[in-house]
Amino acid sequence: MENVSESQHQEDHKEHGAIAVSHFHTHSIPLDMEDIERDWDKPIAEAGIAAKASVIVRVGLLDLSAGTGSFRVREMMHRIAYPLGVHVRADVNLTDIEAACTDGKDRITEVIDLPSTGVNTERIWLLEHFADWFSVNLGEESMYHVQPEVSQGLMQHLDVKDASQVSADLSRQLRKEEKEEKAASRPGQDAVLDALEDASRHNDPGDPRAHQLHVHETDWSQSAMAQSLAARAVDEQAREAEQAAEQAAETRRTPASDAMESDFPDHAAGASDKPSRRLGAKASKAANRKPPKEYAEHFDHLDGASANGNGGHGITVRQAHQRLDMIEHRKPLYSPAFAGLASAIACASFVFLLGGGPYDMIGAFVGAGLGHWLRRLLFKRHLNQFFVTFVCVALAALACTGTLRLIGLFDPIALQHDTAYIGAMLFVIPGFPLITSGLDMAKIDFPSGIQRLTYFLCIVLMATLAGWMVASIVHLNPTGFEPLGLNVWVNGALRFVFAFLGVWGFSVMFNSPQRMCLVAAIIGAITDTLRLEIVDVGVPAEAGAFIGALLAGLLATAWRSSVRKGWLAPHFGYPRICLTVPSIVIMVPGLYMYQAMFHLGSFDTLTALDWAFKAFMVIICLPIGLAMARVITDKSWRYDI
Repeated sequence: MENVSESQHQEDHKEHGAIAVSHFHTHSIPLDMEDIERDWDKPIAEAGIAAKASVIVRVGLLDLSAGTGSFRVREMMHRIAYPLGVHVRADVNLTDIEAACTDGKDRITEVIDLPSTGVNTERIWLLEHFADWFSVNLGEESMYHVQPEVSQGLMQHLDVKDASQVSADLSRQLRKEEKEEKAASRPGQDAVLDALEDASRHNDPGDPRAHQLHVHETDWSQSAMAQSLAARAVDEQAREAEQAAEQAAETRRTPASDAMESDFPDHAAGASDKPSRRLGAKASKAANRKPPKEYAEHFDHLDGASANGNGGHGITVRQAHQRLDMIEHRKPLYSPAFAGLASAIACASFVFLLGGGPYDMIGAFVGAGLGHWLRRLLFKRHLNQFFVTFVCVALAALACTGTLRLIGLFDPIALQHDTAYIGAMLFVIPGFPLITSGLDMAKIDFPSGIQRLTYFLCIVLMATLAGWMVASIVHLNPTGFEPLGLNVWVNGALRFVFAFLGVWGFSVMFNSPQRMCLVAAIIGAITDTLRLEIVDVGVPAEAGAFIGALLAGLLATAWRSSVRKGWLAPHFGYPRICLTVPSIVIMVPGLYMYQAMFHLGSFDTLTALDWAFKAFMVIICLPIGLAMARVITDKSWRYDI
């Protein structure tokens, strides 16, 4: 008995130790370190290098966890480091960052890692607003958006679930205030014009009203009165302009911490209430600022910030981390059930674009919906990604096949649609790692690019292996989809509709706000319809994929530029990667990859290699098309400097 109790005690001790280690191992440098804690309530520009680096590296870690590429993570870290006078040299991989930070006096190196990887486009978008809020409140210019007031207000309402709606309300309030300011400036201008017009009439002998006035008073008295009235109106307008200038100057001198009456105001007061009062004294220059250089090479700008009265006293270390906490811990925008519905719509649309008919679409709808719903539930429990992928793909394939077998009881032709199960598994295609791997390698970052490509291949291997096992067990033979025989115009219109629905569904799966989903869906509908149409007229599928990806990149850039130029509302300024990847992920040749694995499992190696090389050629053309669009439209991509 004593031996049993002693062994039980040792087991309990080991279990307790394992739990303690798992809690301690947080995959990053703890924020309660002494050199960070002592600067916790200091203005971040006056804090030590450890506190500054904690914010810089954490922003990079959150951006990396959202699925973006290493080049964008580095850019975001530089944006945060620039107003702090810190230079950053970072190695960014799939799940870890090694960053060395220096402010000219001290130097620190941090190595942090993620337990896993994923995609969250809302987080990428919010981090852009955080970077603009951070820069503007430290005396620098906004980089990503021309109206930093939207970022300022959005950072005050991170507790609201629909941040996109808050952004839209702030944008609407800004435009309303601009119209009111223009309307308020008109009365003074009208008074001046009326006075000058009256004066000209007195000097015009042909004017009948001037003649009537001349009967009652002398020309001299009328002219003097008109000149006096005009001078008075001009003086009043000059005083109004002077007061407006003083108010704008006072707003610029006010520290950002004073402008934020509380760190996180209660949203019950209304999303446009406090922001409208804060944004009412907006200076027109803020909307027309030019972005700073891409990388922080010199730090002479800090003296200028101190000279203009800001001095970088706007944000404390605590405030920066509180906002990052709220960005990190935001709950997904959509429930597992709604995400499953979006997956079902996306995969059913995908099947139509591949040539499938109504029965194929129904089977894919049921299988993909159940598969992604289960995947969301399992990911919530932090289970291994490869295990979850295998289980969920197997469920999707079985559910699709079972649905078609059930329909076959009433219509035997449904039993011939064996290829539909492939469409049901397309929700697991890791489009973000695939596209960002190509973009990273285009920026000569091969370690990160190869890691992302390897991750993509591992997920595809597990998915195709699960699909092949199900096909072998239930004796499926995916020979392809039967031609539908639709009219050319009807087929083109349906392609546009289902491409729109497919991209919308994938955007929801990537946790994009609804407005972002719709913008990406419009781009995807245009580009994928064009790709399919030109392939029908004889263009190779690889060239079609390149042209579709290139056009998607150009359209996303045009959309972003339209927002920056004021042609579109400021709350539509979404990151390009959040628009381009969902719009072209529907072009990934999932059918080719699953066919390759099926024939490989049947030891038909020549056919398997044929399908594999077809998939490979299309896969490499997609990121090349996006990278080419960036080279055309972005100087930082055009030159190796």
